[in-house]
Amino acid sequence: MTKTIFVTGGSRGIGEAIVRLAAGAYNVAFTYFRSEGRAQALQRELGAGVLGISCDVRSCSSVQEAVDRAKARFGRIDVLVNNAGISHSGLLIDMTAEQWRDVMAINLDGAFYATKAVLPGMLSQGGGAIVNISSVWGLQGASCEAAYSASKAGLIGLTKALAKEVAPMGVTVNAIAPGAVDTDMMRDYTADEVSALISDRIPLGRLATPTEVARAALFLAEHSYITGATLSVDGGM
Repeated sequence: MTKTIFVTGGSRGIGEAIVRLAAGAYNVAFTYFRSEGRAQALQRELGAGVLGISCDVRSCSSVQEAVDRAKARFGRIDVLVNNAGISHSGLLIDMTAEQWRDVMAINLDGAFYATKAVLPGMLSQGGGAIVNISSVWGLQGASCEAAYSASKAGLIGLTKALAKEVAPMGVTVNAIAPGAVDTDMMRDYTADEVSALISDRIPLGRLATPTEVARAALFLAEHSYITGATLSVDGGM
């Protein structure tokens, strides 16, 4: 039986790379928010085993509806990848409460909603895998990215706690902590800033590709004896 993977934020960046890498080996359901055109093109390109679903991960009901659609199409969900996320750069003192809340709502609350929606099925099936896409900044913290760092650290805490909670039922929960990845999020930085980041902070001397992070996510999804772990994919940062 072909397993089903559910990826939040799957129309761009790391999420898209996971969708592409999983297609064929898995049935793939992925969510998107604003990128409808890209999502539909991706679905057409990859074929009948891939389903794009419009979803606002800030809304518990929207996430539940997306999970229900995926289960109606494919029957079950075996792997969840909580990938949807946004960043915010700037001094904490200048950040509004609304900006803080939006980062937390997408990066952390959305992962809670998706996890809560898929867990009953995984527990009744006797197993499953959850992979949370955190960040190196969730481990180290980053100046002028307090909300992003806090939300990604929260994902790591969720990973460690939930892994212990659901391990007896055969569900693994792990996290990926990517470093600097060549995605749209890096467009907030100038070419000089990216060059300085690479030379000063990344011993391997380059940005990661989204596919390299996707491979790590699927490795954890498919490994039955790793749980509660955070795998850094950061080029040595």
